[in-house]
Parts: sequence; structure tokens; C-alpha cells
Amino acid sequence: MNVQPKLGIQGPVLGWNDPWNRAGSGRLMRTGTGRMIPPQEPDVAPESYMALLKELGAEFYVHHLFPDLQELPALIEDCRKFDLRLVVGNEYGNINGPWSEGANRYDIPPEALRTLADSGLLEALLLDEPEHLQINAAQYRKDEWFPHWGKLQADSLQEAHGQFVEKVQEGLVPLKAALESNQPVLSEQVFPTLFHAQARAGMTPAPKIMKESFHPLQLGTALGAAKQYDRALWICADLWGPDIGAWPTRLSGFPGHSPTEFASALRLGYHMGPSHLFVENIDGLLLTGEGRKLEKTAFGEEWLRFVREYVPAHPLPYNHRQARATVAIVHSDDSNYGQNERPFGIRELPMPEHSQSIFHAWHLATQGAVPAHGSCLHIPGYSFPRHALQFSEPPTEYPLREGVPEEKYGEPIHPLFQPANSVLTFDAYATAEAIGEPELILLAGSYISDDTLAACRRLAEQGAAVIAGSWLLPEELRRLQRWNGGGCWLPVDSLLGEDARELAAPYLGSDKLWRQRFGEHTVRISPADERGFSLHVEIE
Repeated sequence: MNVQPKLGIQGPVLGWNDPWNRAGSGRLMRTGTGRMIPPQEPDVAPESYMALLKELGAEFYVHHLFPDLQELPALIEDCRKFDLRLVVGNEYGNINGPWSEGANRYDIPPEALRTLADSGLLEALLLDEPEHLQINAAQYRKDEWFPHWGKLQADSLQEAHGQFVEKVQEGLVPLKAALESNQPVLSEQVFPTLFHAQARAGMTPAPKIMKESFHPLQLGTALGAAKQYDRALWICADLWGPDIGAWPTRLSGFPGHSPTEFASALRLGYHMGPSHLFVENIDGLLLTGEGRKLEKTAFGEEWLRFVREYVPAHPLPYNHRQARATVAIVHSDDSNYGQNERPFGIRELPMPEHSQSIFHAWHLATQGAVPAHGSCLHIPGYSFPRHALQFSEPPTEYPLREGVPEEKYGEPIHPLFQPANSVLTFDAYATAEAIGEPELILLAGSYISDDTLAACRRLAEQGAAVIAGSWLLPEELRRLQRWNGGGCWLPVDSLLGEDARELAAPYLGSDKLWRQRFGEHTVRISPADERGFSLHVEIE
């Protein structure tokens, strides 16, 4: 019997002070905007706040700890009183410090973790965007270049990958020793890179959806990492994003997606069969109305409709561990999302050109819908409407209860839909068992292990079509070969070439459909509007 995803809500960062640490809210930045932002509304009493969480159907609460830890005893007690599980994270410490020696990472002290573990309420420990802070180490800590898991020195991406995995493992040792009860340590990620490397080191993938993601890519990468390394899968429905529109807006880009897109994203995330699904943040769901009472926004109404109506009416007959690939992308996890520099946070090491072939693989697998030069919207070619609002004159006073007209600052740029035919990604160390029995395999990245290459060759002999970057192959495998059972081995100098497109075409499915397979079930995802900002989601 499949366990249904648990549903949670992350705490406030703009709307009001933290209910358990008002003083800390006034001292520290709670967002990644780089500035202090005063609370927009009156304080909320802890009991009233917990009652609201329960009314919204939360089964767990995501709370980023203030480094002074003043809120911890009362937070634990209130979670116990209201029967809420607790997820604690490190974002406020990442933003403000104190940082671990030689890194830009805040580590929650072991004694606090032991207190949480002993409470019996701790569901997980969440590390906020570690891939981002490894590659872009100066995002918050400015005094020196200190990547999230520490500095690396390597002469190749394969060497850097190995060192990175070791660094993550070392960093997890004291955290897991303090937890003792095997709670997962989540890698909550905005960029779809290093999912596999951090899962290999022992972390649990927690992709953000909405945000600035291409969703088949973001989810196909996280699903593949969870499958390959036998991890749970958590999903964060992150309301921060690039767009603005006629919806309640607390800050430029928050929420950065429409209520309609949010409703579809919740259904999309749910149908990926995660163990947990949560929304970031609660102050996108609630706004103070008359009588200083918090009322549900359009986003809050969509969340409540999802929790109370959609989820009970659509029990899942599968979970993420049953994910199956029709198209498998096997590639080295090179830490490139389109920045094309600083691999694994190493400024001195050039990013090899072949690391960009993962973008070419996804461009091919999505029939051109995902660009060929990056894996999220943080790449050249995308102008965020939120920036036009952010730098408008005179400065905007928030919150904007009705939002702003879309046409004033540009049309939204972030649809949910791109076509894909059950694409999963695996790293350069994947086994044949992890890869499964895909019909099409694309080999990309800057290197591949001998065992994984041999596994892909055997799958070709057994009937799969394999398109392989020739730079990954020894001389004896750099020739076209076909087998009587239908298998094909096609070396190419570029995954963007006509020969690759011709061989791949029969396996890519409709350009109006995204399919994702789980066991004997297939989730069918199609656009519900012309541009794909809302979705139809069904199980066949």
C-alpha cells in the first residue's frame, strides 16, 4: 500500500515577525534579498498561528532556526500541543552567519539537533540551496570565497566531483551523529545540478518547483537522483519567482507566480509521488484583513482547495520510488546550470565545454522546449518582470493587495509545461538496475565511468537506442552499430545534430504532452491554456 505525501507549510519571512522569536526577526535578514525588510503586518500570537496552520491542513511545519535558538523550547512545545511534525532549516544562518569555518554554511549546533531529535517531533533537517551556495559562494558571505561545503582543488571535473562528495559526507557526519534517529538531511535545491552528487553523499533530494524551473528537467533530475541512490523525495512548492501580476504581492517576485499556476504546481508536485510536499511561504497564503485578522489570499484558497478537496479525491496508487524512464539521460554531474564557470565552486578550474552537453540532451528530449544553453531561467535570454517592478520609480510600497497589471511590466515568462516522455537523469556512476529499461538513452556530460558505459552498451545490445557523445567513448566504441533486436549505438559529436534528432524522434512522444511513468501507471500532463501556465494532470 502506498503512503500518501505528507503536506507542510514553511514559516513567514515578510508578513509578520516569527511568532516565537520576534526579537530575532528584527535583527536578521530572513530573505535572500540582501536587505532588512520590516514586517508588513502586526505580530501573530503563537497559539493563533498554530491554529491557522492546522486550519490550512499542515501536517508538518518548516522552520528556519534563528542562530540564537531562542525560539526552540516554545516552538517544540507548541508543535507537540498542536500535533505538528517539525522540519528545521539553516537558511537564516546561511544568510547572516555565523558560518562554519572555511565555508558559507550555518550548521545548527549538535545540542540543538539532539534536543529536536529527543522531542520525537523532528521530521527532517533542511539545508537551504546548498548547490547554489557551493557554486555562487559569495551570495551571502562576502569576506572571502568560501563555498558551502568548503574549498576544493582539482585538475578535472571527475576529480572535483569525488572531492565534493567527500566534503559533503564530512559535513554530514556531525549532523547525522546528533540526529541519531535517521531523520533525512534534505538538499533543498533551486538549481537542477548536484542532486546526484549530494544524494551520493547521503542527502535527500528536495527540488523546488515553480521558482525559475523547467519542470520536466527539475523533477526528472531529482526523481532520477532519488531512484539511483534510494532516497526519499521531498518537493517544495516555492512561491518566489520571476513574474508579477494581478494577485496579492508582498514583494517583487513574491509571489512570483499566479494563483492558477500555483494550483497546477501543487497537483503536479503531488503526482510525482513524493514522501513530503510543502509550500514556501505561509505569508503568501495569508494577508491581514479587517479587524487585524489574517485571511486567506487567492493562494491560500488554492492551497486549502488542494488539501481538502483534491488530495482526498485523488489517492496515489504509486510513489516516486517506482519512477521509470522511457528516456534516460546519463551524464556526469558537472555542477553547470548555465553559468559555465566555477565548477563545484572552484574559480580556478575552467568549466569544460562538454559540460554543456547536458543542456543539449534536455533540449533534444523536450523537442526544443528547454533551451540548449542552460537548465533554468537564470541564464541569458530571460528578462524577469519582477525586476521591472523592483526598480520602478517611485519605489513601490508593499504589500500590493491587488498586485499590478501584467502589461505594465511585461508578460509572465514562466510556464509550467514543457513536453517530455518520462525522462529521468542518472549520473556517471549509475548501474544498469538504476537505469532500468528505457527505450532511448542519451549519454552526455564531461565523463562517464567504465561500468556505467558498459551498462549502457549492454542496454543497446538488448534493444535500447543509445546516442552517445563521442568524447565520452574509447576509440572502439566510436562507430555506429545496430542489432537485430532493434538496439542502436550512435556516437555523435553533438546532441544537437540532425543524426541525433532523427534517431531520437520516435521516442520523444507528443509535443503537447508530458508523461511520467511510475510502475504500471503513467501521469499525463498537458497544458490547460495556450502557453502552459496551468496544467491538466491525470493518471492513466
